Amino acid sequence: MSSLTELQDLIQDKYGLDAAQLDPHASMREKGIDSLALAEFLFEIEDHFRISLPDPDPTMDTLAQLAQLVDQVRAGATAQPAA
Repeated sequence: MSSLTELQDLIQDKYGLDAAQLDPHASMREKGIDSLALAEFLFEIEDHFRISLPDPDPTMDTLAQLAQLVDQVRAGATAQPAA
């Protein structure tokens, strides 16, 4: 299950951006989320999903990219090691 909807809800709560107007493939910077705000948002994501994110690619700029990263980390956290 993709984390995109939850990320849209989080960004709406934190920045007051209407989730319906948040194109997952549009630049978050164009919506007023600068690199400092993005760093703060990443901490909120870690708290919300109870995960630890790797340092994001500096070119990461869309919710779709962020959702993909969160989904990868969550999949890795729930994967069971081979016996």
